[in-house]
Amino acid sequence: MTTSIASPAATPTAVVPGPAAAIDTGRVAGLVHQLLVELGENPAREGLTGTPDRVAAWWKAFLSPDDAAAATCFTESRLGGQLVIVGGMSVWSICEHHMLPMNLQVAAGYVPDGEVVGLSKFGRISQHFAGRLQVQERFTRQVSEYLEGVIGHEDVAVAVRGVHLCMSMRGVRMEEARTTTVHSGGRFGTDPVLSQQFLTLTTGLWGAP
Repeated sequence: MTTSIASPAATPTAVVPGPAAAIDTGRVAGLVHQLLVELGENPAREGLTGTPDRVAAWWKAFLSPDDAAAATCFTESRLGGQLVIVGGMSVWSICEHHMLPMNLQVAAGYVPDGEVVGLSKFGRISQHFAGRLQVQERFTRQVSEYLEGVIGHEDVAVAVRGVHLCMSMRGVRMEEARTTTVHSGGRFGTDPVLSQQFLTLTTGLWGAP
């Protein structure tokens, strides 16, 4: 298992945008057709008929996720410094180095200060940043920095546990390999007790490595 722990820089880096231009599915289908030919396949044979169009449609859908949207916050004045962790979120992304899928299990924690964030927004934010060519480390930072903006302070931590097919089905082909990244801000970076609580509860959600 690879583990990376980072704290946000003094000036957050810009969020890497997804595709800026509309995707031409006809052209993508043509390229997939050409790829099949170059791989020694016959795109007209039974089983591959329509495959280029299906692949092109999938790429367009995957690279056009719903917007993260403004998160709904609810006033809660009597929270007593609670630690809130939202886990069990699983999203698919594409490794930009080999263009193979990676499954990312996401857990986000924060300390509310007079408001709580609508729970469904955590999943939408994760899906939004997963729907592009990505690396796990950047994804973790992007989710954390977006949540900081939603919550209005830096007391946010995000942990991600990834299964990368570029490591499981190619290269060393280690199917049990897992990569863990943690991005901690505010009190999560300065309070060792709070940080340990977050990591203990998060790894408990994931179970055995």
